[in-house]
Amino acid sequence: MAKVLVTGVAGFIGSHLSRALVEQGHEVRGLDNFSTGSRKNLLAVPVDVHVVDLADAELVSNACEGIETIFHLGALPSVPRSVKEPRPSHEANLDGTFNLLEGARAAGVKRVVYAASSSAYGNQPGFPRVETMKPEPIAPYPVQKLAGELYMQSYWRVYGLETVCLRYFNIFGPRQVPDSPYSGVMARFILQMLQGQQPTIFGDGEQGRDFTYVANAVQANLKAAAAPAEAVAGKVFNIACGERHTLNETYQVIARLLDHEGPPAYGPVRAGDVKDSLADITAARDAFGYNPEVGFEEGLRRTVAWYREQAGK
Repeated sequence: MAKVLVTGVAGFIGSHLSRALVEQGHEVRGLDNFSTGSRKNLLAVPVDVHVVDLADAELVSNACEGIETIFHLGALPSVPRSVKEPRPSHEANLDGTFNLLEGARAAGVKRVVYAASSSAYGNQPGFPRVETMKPEPIAPYPVQKLAGELYMQSYWRVYGLETVCLRYFNIFGPRQVPDSPYSGVMARFILQMLQGQQPTIFGDGEQGRDFTYVANAVQANLKAAAAPAEAVAGKVFNIACGERHTLNETYQVIARLLDHEGPPAYGPVRAGDVKDSLADITAARDAFGYNPEVGFEEGLRRTVAWYREQAGK
């Protein structure tokens, strides 16, 4: 059993990961300021939760004491949010990451697994995305997440702190916030259909995404944390399924699962959005045995079932 720290512990991915860590027998300490996370996500999960903002360097450093591995999921997510309000996004995603690295270094933490973003690739040509491509981030959020990657790599090269960067591609699943203007597209579609509303697709709907069910992201974190340093330290890995599905296709699958009738509405393309994404996941397979076990439609079935249960329908 190891002592681990999860930042963003009450968030969407953080809460799923924490449950898995507890099931493996680890002692989990969690940080969250509850700006986007929810205490309900941690019900019946024995996690030592500290209400801490990543901007508070002293409290973050204290939380790192006695920790072997950190899973850094704490962030202020969303490309549109960062376009509208870049400063709070910068402070949470970049200053907070720096504070965490400094705390980890001072406490002698062995490894940090960092939640990076596929949005770092931007709209450059060439699919599937491979980690060796030059990043071309567009909006403030991917710039911040990419800068976090570079900080991670620097702390490995300069201080010997083992860091692993996982570039997530469109993670979805239960407990993703559905009712925010910055919610993930699947959560938003499901909630609106359950309420009898007509969801809106921004753009023509032919933009593709490598949608990845949250259990696959959890698996990647667990395996990246346990892999030998020579296989992962200082490196970046795509975490996805290696499949592309359009928003129009996604809408139709969710509508079928919910018996929802009617086409979507279409709106203008949002500033900063990436047109397409598709990952090559060879590097993660080879380095630590990552293998996505839950596919697109099965993930959607599980997600729709969870939201139905929450809505009592």
